Amino acid sequence: MRVRVATTALGITAALLAVPACSTDTPGSKHRTASSRTGKPTEVAQEPAALSSASLESRLLDPRDLGSGYLPQPERPAQHDDVTVLGCPALSELGGDAATDGTLAFPHKAKADFTYGGSSSEISEELYSDSVKKLSDGTGRIFDAMTGCPAYQVVAGGTQVDVTSQKLPAPSVGGDEQWSLLLTYIAGGRSTVVKQTAVRDGSLLLVLSGSPALVDRHLDKALAKALAKATATS
Repeated sequence: MRVRVATTALGITAALLAVPACSTDTPGSKHRTASSRTGKPTEVAQEPAALSSASLESRLLDPRDLGSGYLPQPERPAQHDDVTVLGCPALSELGGDAATDGTLAFPHKAKADFTYGGSSSEISEELYSDSVKKLSDGTGRIFDAMTGCPAYQVVAGGTQVDVTSQKLPAPSVGGDEQWSLLLTYIAGGRSTVVKQTAVRDGSLLLVLSGSPALVDRHLDKALAKALAKATATS
C-alpha cells in the first residue's frame, strides 16, 4: 500500500500540472500568494529555446551523482484508474478526475526514479521544457491550488486517500521561479510524506519529489546538473 499511495499521489500532481496554460479564472488562481513562488516569467524578447527530450535525459541525476545506496527504478506503467478529488474544488476544476499519468503534458520531458538504502524512501526527478509562459503558468497554478486546500481526499481505483498539504518557503537555489510544498497521504492506516519542489530556469523546469530528506539533499546537485549544458538547444 505504501508504494501504491506514493505513486498515485505523484501521478495526481503530474496530471494536474498538465492542464493547458490558457485556462483562466480557475478557483486555483484565487489562492496564489507571493510566498508560494518567487521570481517572474522571463520577458518574451529573452525567450530561450526549448530543450529536446534527449538533452533533458542527459541532464538527469544518475546513481553516480547520488552516491552509494541509490538504485534506479524502472519506469512505472501508466495507470488508468478513475480519480476523484473531494474537498478541494480548485483541484477538481484543474482536472483531478484525469490524474492517472506519471508525466506532464509538456512536449519535451525526461524522468528518473530511485529508491534509497533498500527502504521505502524514494526520490523522483523530472525535467521538462516548453515556453517560459507555459511552464510558469502551469506550474504556478497547480502549486497554488494544492496549497490552497490544506486537507482533501482522493479516491483512485477504489482506494481512498486522505491528503494534507502544507506550503513551504520557496528554496533559495537560483533559477527564475521556485515552488515547494509538503504532502501527507494516509490510506489503509499508513501514511506517506512527500516533499515536492519545482524550479524553473528559462525554458527548463525541474521537479524533485519524494522523501523530504532526499529532496533537500539532492536539490542543489539536480539543478546544477540540469543547467550545466546551458548552450544546448532543441
